[in-house]
Formats: sequence, structure tokens, C-alpha cells
Amino acid sequence: MQHILVYSDSLSWGIIPNTRQRLPFEQRWPGVLEISLSQMQQRVRVIEDCLNGRRTVFEDPFKPGRNGQQGLAQRIEIHSPLALVILMLGTNDFQSMHPHTAWHAAQGMASLVTTIRQAPIEPGMSVPQVMIVAPPLITQPQGPIAEKFTGAAQKCQGLATAYRAVSQAMDCLFVDAGRIVTASEIDGVHLDVTQHLQLGQALAHEVNAFLGQQA
Repeated sequence: MQHILVYSDSLSWGIIPNTRQRLPFEQRWPGVLEISLSQMQQRVRVIEDCLNGRRTVFEDPFKPGRNGQQGLAQRIEIHSPLALVILMLGTNDFQSMHPHTAWHAAQGMASLVTTIRQAPIEPGMSVPQVMIVAPPLITQPQGPIAEKFTGAAQKCQGLATAYRAVSQAMDCLFVDAGRIVTASEIDGVHLDVTQHLQLGQALAHEVNAFLGQQA
């Protein structure tokens, strides 16, 4: 049984746009990933660690605990041995209270990769591979989150390119989710249920190829 950790935010937690409701496991993309991999004859367990509002390495001035750096090493230690850690973060780095650009988010992502690789796992356990997933670009924030993401569509430009460069420099797997799905038309930030399905199935093919190479 291979274990995969998804470390992410509300796009993976499965929030339903313009609500505070959550999609069930089998409809949010980490669940679709697990189900799809099982159908590909891979014995896997997908562990979800997805916190609404989580940044890469930055603090939320209004809600504590949204800095993705905090506790990450311990989560790797808790869930080891892990075959793969999927990082899909960055969207919240562009909230209106932050001045960050794609470059800042990419530096944050690089720091998370380093933390994963330096985590105090037990002797003899292998350091997991990391897959960096660039979230789809923010479009036109609407509804209750509009003010929270004012200006985000401009600040997030170039995110996939910046993440790809970090992935290449740090020998990580890379997927640009923006080539698979777009942000929901409902709120301009999150994913609709059909987009969760598309992303989960697409990532399953990438992860299946990786696991096949490890066999």
C-alpha cells in the first residue's frame, strides 16, 4: 500500500463555490485521485491535509495557523512512509492583504519542498518525492470572497511558469492544473464539482506513471 499526502487549501478541501459547504470525498479531487488509481490497480491511500486559507509560507493576519510551513515537517513524520507529497498551494498568497507576486509564491513553495526533504522521518524510511501542482489562475473573484481576493487576478500571473522553474531546479514532479481546469465561473477562485473530477483523473495518470517507475 502506497501512501500519498495531499497538502493544500480550500481548492482541494472541496469547498463548494459561494458556500461554506464541502464536497464529499468521492467528488473532491483527492478522492477522485484515490478512486482512479485504485481502478488502475494501484494500491494507494490518499491522505488529505487541506486547510481553507492556507498559504505557502505566509501568515494570515486574521486567522492563525494558515502558514503552510508551520507543522509541515511533523505531518511528514506523522504520515511516513510516504511515496509522494502533492503540494497545491499559492492561491491564498494573493489575497488582498498581501502584496505577493508569483515569484513570492514560488519561493514559498521551494521552502516547503526543503522542509519536506529535511523532515525528521524514521531511519530507513525514504524521503518522499514531491509533486508541485500550480493551481488554476484566479479570474474574477465574485460573491462573498470578492473583497478578499481583490487584485488577485493580476498578482497571480505567471504562477505556473514560476512553479515549473522551482520544480525543475529542485527535481520535483510538476503539473499545471491551469491546463486541465479553470477557476469556477461562480466565484473565480475555487473549483466546481466537474473540475474536481477532471483534475483528479488527470493527476491520477501522472501519479500512476510515477508509481510505475518506482515498482
